[in-house]
Amino acid sequence: MREGSNIRKAEGSFHWEGVEPLSYKEEGSAPFKAITRQVLFDRPELGCELRYFEMQPGGHSTLERHEHVHAVMIFRGGGTCLVGAEVRGVAAPDLVFIPPLTWHQFRASADEPFGFLCMVNTERDKPQLPSEDELRRLRQDPAIGAFLDG
Repeated sequence: MREGSNIRKAEGSFHWEGVEPLSYKEEGSAPFKAITRQVLFDRPELGCELRYFEMQPGGHSTLERHEHVHAVMIFRGGGTCLVGAEVRGVAAPDLVFIPPLTWHQFRASADEPFGFLCMVNTERDKPQLPSEDELRRLRQDPAIGAFLDG
């Protein structure tokens, strides 16, 4: 946010003044496709960060879990998400809560960008990726297997 200003105006399509679109993660650190992030709010007095993630058509986030929770609002387009044992289609303005240590992933539909706001604690743990054994167990559920093979 610009020094001295408490207002950040939108600039074009899903970008904001003074907010740089960043790589989702370090390349090669985890499997993902065609996704960026923007940190909209990261102020100590909030105790949380508000981030905007956007996937291009057919893109996806990493399959992961954390000790911290997430609060997500689908903001643009639609796709599918996995939260624990549940696979559901989602679209703006659906809400998704991700409990601690719950496997989760978002996948964009093939025909439009998919964007979501994500609120997390400022202090949080690093993502955990599934082991081969955990992936095998997840795939035992036909709906989750189909989603992961998406």
